[in-house]
Amino acid sequence: MPAKKALILTADNFEDSELLCPMYRLLEAGYAVDVAAPAAGKVRGKHGYEVAAGLAISELTPAAAKDYALLLLPGGKAPEAVRTIPQALELAKAFDAAKKPIAAICHGPQTLISAGIMKGRTATAYKTVQPELTEAGAKTQDKEVVVDHNLVTSRQPGDIPAFNREMMRLLGA
Repeated sequence: MPAKKALILTADNFEDSELLCPMYRLLEAGYAVDVAAPAAGKVRGKHGYEVAAGLAISELTPAAAKDYALLLLPGGKAPEAVRTIPQALELAKAFDAAKKPIAAICHGPQTLISAGIMKGRTATAYKTVQPELTEAGAKTQDKEVVVDHNLVTSRQPGDIPAFNREMMRLLGA
């Protein structure tokens, strides 16, 4: 049975609902949730909500993927920072190689693009990110949620109910 832990990679200016709603859904299902950011401490969402990041992304190695059942990548402007951190990209690759669930919404797939794991995948993202997905070799669909094996992606806050449903389905909940 996989660990009942989830890892969120984020930074300042995350889209508040895209981090908080899936996080609370995971907590509701009994998962422990670790938040990692460029530096440990508080990170602030676009709309002012603050979340405590207990880990610095740079402290994590690809081996950390074994400790978690899910990687969550919320959107907003946070992925612009997360995708520049080599450890974040290595973690995404490790989750994918282990076929562990990865849930990315809005701009979240940008981290997966930078990790080089989108070629040949089917996914969605926020409308301005969809061309970047296509350029990375992904088949892009403009749908509220797209599931491709261990990967679940969605476009925007309005897609959160479908995103959460499919994220939890991948976890077997």
